[in-house]
Amino acid sequence: MGIIKYHSNTIKFFKGRFKMKNRFSIGEMAKLHNTTIKTLRYYDEIDLLKPLFTDRNNGYRYYSTEQFEQLNTINYLKELGFSLKEIKGHLDHRDIDGFLHLLEEQKRLTEEKIKELERINRRFQDRIQDIKLAREIQALEVPFIMEKQERRIVRLKEKICSEPQLEVSLRQLENLSNMNSSIFIGGVGLTVSMRNIFNNKFNEYNSIFILVEEDDIQSPLVTTLPEGKYACIYYNGNHNHSPEHYKSLLNFIKENGFQVIGDSIERTIIDHYISGSKEDYLTEIQIPIKY
Repeated sequence: MGIIKYHSNTIKFFKGRFKMKNRFSIGEMAKLHNTTIKTLRYYDEIDLLKPLFTDRNNGYRYYSTEQFEQLNTINYLKELGFSLKEIKGHLDHRDIDGFLHLLEEQKRLTEEKIKELERINRRFQDRIQDIKLAREIQALEVPFIMEKQERRIVRLKEKICSEPQLEVSLRQLENLSNMNSSIFIGGVGLTVSMRNIFNNKFNEYNSIFILVEEDDIQSPLVTTLPEGKYACIYYNGNHNHSPEHYKSLLNFIKENGFQVIGDSIERTIIDHYISGSKEDYLTEIQIPIKY
């Protein structure tokens, strides 16, 4: 009964307010269509929806019920993502083929957005899993062997010796591979060449890479990290703390009769952007090996 009474009172209000006339002030038009006077004035300025009548004496704008559907169409197309310029073009020409083209184009753009959001969602899921697994690691600074599957990456080969160089190189890699930061959040890594590993130059990187699982990323920088055995170590710290852990890992490799067969992979999983506590920082090093 309360709802019925509410609707009845609302109808009575509008009947009393508008007296079923066919001339509505700009304020009444805005209230009826849940929009603003400012918006309707702008539509008038750009000739998208002009008032039926403007009083020359006071400048008041008035609309009619015949314009209700036009405003509804404008609001509908705006919700679909069309620009006001596109909406005006359609309303000016009222061409069904043109309208179908607009809908098909918007459908294509929507599908691209869905694909992009799905990709971002997978990235976040990978990052969530990454951090959860990292928090479960108990054996820090203890070398171990792990079998790794082939991993797809985009890689920029460039000498990197400092944090500023790392950030600049990452932006370059992002631009060259037509990716944005939301795609590779948490998937950034560095490599140290075999030569630098053997020469104990652990703070000089020869490339920066981004882990990618998506097949639709097309770039000449796309390559892979090979499958096989890796000598690995996790430690509490960032890239600046890596030298001592490289030495520990190389001793482990030598003592167990393995050989280094490629560039190392270094990736900070938890850093100061994620946690304010240095005790949470976590970095991994992987070196490809064979007997």
